[in-house]
Amino acid sequence: MEWDLTLILIVIGFGFLAAFIDAVVGGGGLISIPALLSIGLSPAVALGTNKLASSFGSLTSALRFLRAGHVDIKIVLRLVPLIFILSMGGATLATMLPSQLLKPIVIVVLTLVLIYTLFKKEWGDVRTFQRLTVIKAIIFAALMGLIGFYDGFLGGGTGSFMLFVLLMFGFDFLSAAGNAKVLNFASNIGALILFMVLGQVNYLYGLVMAASMIAGSYVGAQFAISKGVGYVKALFVIVTLLLIIKNTYDYIMQLL
Repeated sequence: MEWDLTLILIVIGFGFLAAFIDAVVGGGGLISIPALLSIGLSPAVALGTNKLASSFGSLTSALRFLRAGHVDIKIVLRLVPLIFILSMGGATLATMLPSQLLKPIVIVVLTLVLIYTLFKKEWGDVRTFQRLTVIKAIIFAALMGLIGFYDGFLGGGTGSFMLFVLLMFGFDFLSAAGNAKVLNFASNIGALILFMVLGQVNYLYGLVMAASMIAGSYVGAQFAISKGVGYVKALFVIVTLLLIIKNTYDYIMQLL
């Protein structure tokens, strides 16, 4: 594929915007993957290239949240290996089965997440998390592992799902965003390795988008930290709604 200034600008611009949103609540793939498809990449290569770029973006925002003290290091480090391995497993399965199989389930779960968030007005405003009991720790790890597997298999809304689980266990929106980015980085890397092995990554466009995503992730994380919980919660609702619309549209078009 020949380099074209217009295509490069598309990759840079949409990469920055996707990373800005993804740094806070996830869902950046709603923007970056269509952008990569629009410049002529096949669906498989677009997914692999997006994983390359978003890995740089998620690492940048994770480090920013970490420096600001919004990451529970002991908790996330215990989950990273599990999510990494299951994400790779999900990406492997994605090469064998059509991702459309999960679409109806994703739409229903995202809708329930949105409804719950809207009706539970004060949810996530204040951190109530203390320590996990053994049972809660097992449930927490199982849910995060399942999301990691989902990220490798399909991916859309991974950050939102991770954020929701963290909120369920008593984290506020800001600390949930910080912890989710570290875990999302682990799932991105797991899936990326599989895509690289299969040769489904365009490194030139991937690295260009990665550069813009590093900038977008830093700005997004910084903006979230400075604006606080209210901003993160509002963006979470908007992105979740967009994810529902996008997944519903894709599913209907696939049935027609």
